[in-house]
Amino acid sequence: MINPDWIWGFGGGLMIGLAASAYLLVNGKIMGISGIFGGLVDRTGLGDWADRVAFIAGLVGLPWLMTQALPAQTHLTGNWLIIVAGGLLVGLGTRLANGCTSGHGVCGISRLSLRGIVATVFYVLAGGLTMALLRHVLEVI
Repeated sequence: MINPDWIWGFGGGLMIGLAASAYLLVNGKIMGISGIFGGLVDRTGLGDWADRVAFIAGLVGLPWLMTQALPAQTHLTGNWLIIVAGGLLVGLGTRLANGCTSGHGVCGISRLSLRGIVATVFYVLAGGLTMALLRHVLEVI
C-alpha cells in the first residue's frame, strides 16, 4: 500500500497556491510573507496595516484551527533553542534575499521571474546543506 502522507503536502501546496492567487487578484500584490510582516516591523507598510495584520492572523490562526480539528503528527524537534534559532535565521535569510518561499518560490517561479527562480534554487540548496550538517554531522536534529 502506498503511504498517503504525500496528500498532506499536496493539500498544503494547493492551499498556498490558491491563497497566493487570491491575494494577487484581490490586492494586486505579490503574497510574500516576509514583505507583509517586514512592512509592519520596519513601519513601511502602515498604510495597509489592517490587511497585513489580518493576513498574518490567518496565517497563524488557520493552522492552529486545523490542529484542533484534525489529529496530526509532527516531526518538529522539542528543543526550543533550535526552533528559535531556526526562526531567527529564516527571518534574517528572508531579509537578505529580499523575499521568502512564498514570494520567490510560489509567486516568483509561477511568474517566471529569474530573480525568484535563482533565489529559490539557492535557498533550497542552503536548506539541504543545513539539514545535512545539523542532522548527520553535528547530530543535533
